[in-house]
Amino acid sequence: MGHVVLISGPPGCGKTSWALQTLQDHVGPCAYLRLEEEQEAGLEQGEDSGIDLSWLKDQIPRLEEVTPSNAAALKHRNDALTLIEVQRFHTPSHGGINGYGINVRSKLDALELQPDQVMHFGRDPELPSNDTLEFSKLEAWHASLSGCVWDPDSLSSFWFELVNGAYGDVYRAKGLINLPDGRSFFCNWMVSQQGSQFLPLDTTAPPQGRPSRTSELVVQGKALNPEGIQTTINDCLLADDVLAMQQQQLRQQQPTPLSEG
Repeated sequence: MGHVVLISGPPGCGKTSWALQTLQDHVGPCAYLRLEEEQEAGLEQGEDSGIDLSWLKDQIPRLEEVTPSNAAALKHRNDALTLIEVQRFHTPSHGGINGYGINVRSKLDALELQPDQVMHFGRDPELPSNDTLEFSKLEAWHASLSGCVWDPDSLSSFWFELVNGAYGDVYRAKGLINLPDGRSFFCNWMVSQQGSQFLPLDTTAPPQGRPSRTSELVVQGKALNPEGIQTTINDCLLADDVLAMQQQQLRQQQPTPLSEG
């Protein structure tokens, strides 16, 4: 039988980083699933916008997304690892899957998945706890940036403002951001860390028009200013004519392939 692991923890504790390392180290088939836990009063969950799955699949191309059509096959493969990630603010009061709400348990039942191992950041010693924070109140804001391309200098300025309090007390921010040269970056920041991560995706798009891949931004904090965030983002995005001009220049700078004589 395959091995099914469920990990949970509060925002920014390192769930996706741990998942990446664990899945990369696994030599057999692997799959990933993110589930939403029950809402708690005053604590807003970060939107499951596909950032984590897209980042993990870029880093591990063989990674599968758990679906009703492949869950059973993975479960019956001896060398398969299925990793389930759950954002949960407080330590479960019961051991195993019974410590989770009906949202998580019903979705796992529908997939006929029962975790062999359940771990929570801040409780189980197998998981790092240095970024595990306690939250009493947390707001969340999310923007879909599908097809959007950022001016690089404007992105740097916006991100600096975002994580330094210009739009509220931001505790957690992460996103997938497209640049005009076809690159995409996983941008990641947590208040407990020394600085932001700007990690390039391995896959790039040709500098021709607007990319179709996942591009999202999720912010969590207190006293957030969503209107201010959105207004600044709008000023950072490239209009069609500017994007076309920049991409034309980029294509002209690319080396011309040598013709075979």
